[in-house]
Amino acid sequence: MKHKTLKSPVNFDGVGLHTGRQCKVTVKPNPEQSGIIFVDLEHEGSSDKLSIRKVKSTNRSTNIAVGEGLVHTVEHLLSALSAHHINHAIVEVSGGEIPILDGSASPFYASIATAGIVELDGEQEMIAIHHAFDYYDEETGATYTYKPAESTTYACTLDFGGNAIGQQYASLSDWSRYDTDISKAKTFVLVQDLDKLLKAGLIKGGSFDNALIYAKNEYKKEELASLAKRFDVDISRLSEGPVLNASIQTYRNEPARHKLLDLIGDLYLLGKQIQGVITADRPSHTANVNFAKHLLQVYKDEQKTGVIPICDPNQAPLYDHEAVKKLLPHRFPFLLVDKVYECSESRVVAVKNVSGDQYFFPGHFPGNPVFPGVLQMEALAQTGGILALSTVPDPENYDTYFLKMDAVKFKSLVRPGDRLILKMELLSPIRRGIVHMKGTAYVGNTVVSEGELTARIQKRTA
Repeated sequence: MKHKTLKSPVNFDGVGLHTGRQCKVTVKPNPEQSGIIFVDLEHEGSSDKLSIRKVKSTNRSTNIAVGEGLVHTVEHLLSALSAHHINHAIVEVSGGEIPILDGSASPFYASIATAGIVELDGEQEMIAIHHAFDYYDEETGATYTYKPAESTTYACTLDFGGNAIGQQYASLSDWSRYDTDISKAKTFVLVQDLDKLLKAGLIKGGSFDNALIYAKNEYKKEELASLAKRFDVDISRLSEGPVLNASIQTYRNEPARHKLLDLIGDLYLLGKQIQGVITADRPSHTANVNFAKHLLQVYKDEQKTGVIPICDPNQAPLYDHEAVKKLLPHRFPFLLVDKVYECSESRVVAVKNVSGDQYFFPGHFPGNPVFPGVLQMEALAQTGGILALSTVPDPENYDTYFLKMDAVKFKSLVRPGDRLILKMELLSPIRRGIVHMKGTAYVGNTVVSEGELTARIQKRTA
């Protein structure tokens, strides 16, 4: 996916949902490819690049610091920018808040589409994690799952118990349907929460036109009259049933779709598209931000450690110990590869079980047995030899001799009982029998050693 920005500026004017102030936003092209930049026009034009670290509060909206100022309710605009895959823009804000408009992301999405999108040089960096994980947000009780995938899918489930919203589900995997399926979903509130939110100084700009109002139970005519008087609204605007302003409702499961809209916007605080399947159960702005921070840390950890291979001991290996002996000339006690789980044109993954009866343990740190680092490199070298020999038609007639090791690092101790996972990856194509590989050894999710190894494939002469 190419870097993208707007073709021309777009403007939005309206009231802020929580501040109640008149707000104006201009979203401009950013051909400099410096990311999404927020500019607070009320604080001498101070600016900040969009970042998860800039989130200052998440009470009913996502609010970010911009210089000395604070910009409220950024999630709907970010959701629209994410859906358009725009990763470079300048967002100028006056009034301290992104206007709520009709309570959805549709005005933002539609205006950006009308303005046009320009592709810039280079490819966008995607956040892609190669293993599944779960996240439980202790602060809110929300749960999230991430699964690797070639595309991007977001899904969420809601459970509001016995009130009118009840249990709902929404998902999006075909992003060409964001406009029709997600963007028009309006924000919502429970009628019993209105007084509490107003007393908290929130929803000052909320109205019966920009937020769906759900009743705990279906309201009758006499109850509607009392409600209309309390909030100074024409009773003709109110509906009997679970949604008091059903005339502005677009979808049957609109709360779930709006929560999905918010999830997309909140996760775009990372400034990058996410590749994979993300499912959120009972999400909120607070939980979304906490999950985004966790997901970013998992991504960074994987970048440091590399993709940790999965070698399921319950799964049959590609080569068992006897098959390994047919590929390598080494024998006990110097054969340091027990099983091979993967061998492709560019990567090989093997396992060495570090048993306590290894011949060197009595003499190597007696009483404090440690698997020698040089033997970890030897185990990686033997693993790399399997990859190298897989490229010749008669591997039994060849040997692999290692020429040098570079950038070798030993990062953690390996003890008896550990299961050493050995990964070797080609750094460049094999030429004239010379093989240049990057080796990484793991115990669990920990990198214990790594290095670059260069070897030569050589045919036996006798």
